[in-house]
Amino acid sequence: MNSRLKPCKCIKAVSRAAASMSVETMVQGMIDALNDALGDAAKHDRGNSAAGTRVRKAMQGCKNVAQDVRKQVQSDKNSR
Repeated sequence: MNSRLKPCKCIKAVSRAAASMSVETMVQGMIDALNDALGDAAKHDRGNSAAGTRVRKAMQGCKNVAQDVRKQVQSDKNSR
């Protein structure tokens, strides 16, 4: 698998299955995606603008999953 595509694919998988995943699994998916994005972040810091695009895409995916986590936690809280 191409490592530069890994963060987005991981985040998309977590986002699509958010309704059936545990909060812990969703957070772990975000952590994995952020760790995968570190390589592109380092490339961006060295001036690679394409890597910056990949970092921004990974961050947007994390933002979306974070919102899903918030919704799930709120839903769990309200159902108790």
